[in-house]
Amino acid sequence: MRRVVVSGYGVGSAYGFGAEALRQGLKSGRSAVKRLDGFSAYQGLHSHVGASIDADLELKSIPRIYRRSMGRVAQFAALAALEAREMSGLDDDVIKSPSTACIMGSTMGSAGALNEAFQSIVKDNNLAEISGMQFFKCVSHTVVMNTAQFLGINGCILCPAAACASSLQAIGLGMQLIRSGTIDVAFCGGAEELSALVTGTFDSLMAASCSYNDRPELASRPFDAKRDGLVCGEGAGVLVLESLDSALKRKAKIYCELTGYNTCGNASHISQSDSTSVSRCIHAALADAGVNTSEVDYISAHATATLQGDAAEARALADIFGENIPVSSMKGGLGHTLGASGALETIAVLMMMDEQLIYPTMNLDTVADDCKGLDHVSELREQSIDIFVKNCFAFGGINAVVVGRRYTA
Repeated sequence: MRRVVVSGYGVGSAYGFGAEALRQGLKSGRSAVKRLDGFSAYQGLHSHVGASIDADLELKSIPRIYRRSMGRVAQFAALAALEAREMSGLDDDVIKSPSTACIMGSTMGSAGALNEAFQSIVKDNNLAEISGMQFFKCVSHTVVMNTAQFLGINGCILCPAAACASSLQAIGLGMQLIRSGTIDVAFCGGAEELSALVTGTFDSLMAASCSYNDRPELASRPFDAKRDGLVCGEGAGVLVLESLDSALKRKAKIYCELTGYNTCGNASHISQSDSTSVSRCIHAALADAGVNTSEVDYISAHATATLQGDAAEARALADIFGENIPVSSMKGGLGHTLGASGALETIAVLMMMDEQLIYPTMNLDTVADDCKGLDHVSELREQSIDIFVKNCFAFGGINAVVVGRRYTA
């Protein structure tokens, strides 16, 4: 199998567009979650907080010929992919090669565009107002198809649609295809946009935070004793994966090597995590990487601040790693970016590796009894990271885990 490395990445998050905005936001310990006043207009919606992006100028920088078929979710993805391309230094010949792929996902199509379509159909009973461009914004593969069109990628196009595991599955698929020799380069990641439709879905499942509407910066509390649910966020994360041979031939800068991946499911519950299957997924990813548990330096937890989800993940991590491996979640600051979370948070790990720092879990004041038994990082910590584990878990019992390491020749 060929070795797979990361040669670039791009970011859109509630801290702003660009990787540096993400770095500074997470290092500062400042939560990007805020109160969304427009949410109060929706009857029955209890959660009024979220991590949104103020990005009108950046989004308008996309030429209209591409932007007209994009909702916000695809626009976020396109800008993140553009930054990833620039960072990687890929030229037009590589981009247009049949050996270059685009593998990206999201929970669904543009939530805003879907809401507009609902209004026309349900409220006004009017199909004539729905244009063909609206369809391209709403389809489930809107992120990958629009990004591929925007960058000019005409190789393999794939769209994992596994909610919160989407972008980590995209990374895993890219790894597998490059390892096998099927492709040489892949833009991998995902995106999500925030709307009342999205938050309302979690609200109906009693999984959204609603106790901190007046103190939104405190709302997202992974592993904390006072957590009361997740906070939805929006953004995009895109990584350029390529074979080591390709990167060395281009003399590209290598940010890490991806060495292990596994995805699996459980048949125990449609909406709740299962610690047994989580453990199985982590063990399989470590085995794929050829890594022992004692060699891991850091775990980037999925930890969304839901009661059951955090407890199940903590139980699995404690059983596998004990209290010896630092663990933190980025969702205290970013909110839960759903389909984008795996890629965005993997990029955060690459930043930590570069700086020899571990970004903390924000708002982790008191570790909950059902989340104890781990080395929780609640303050910025100086520490070198050579091997990391990144977790993502999604509705439907879908688990995904990636293992990466600092690149050495």
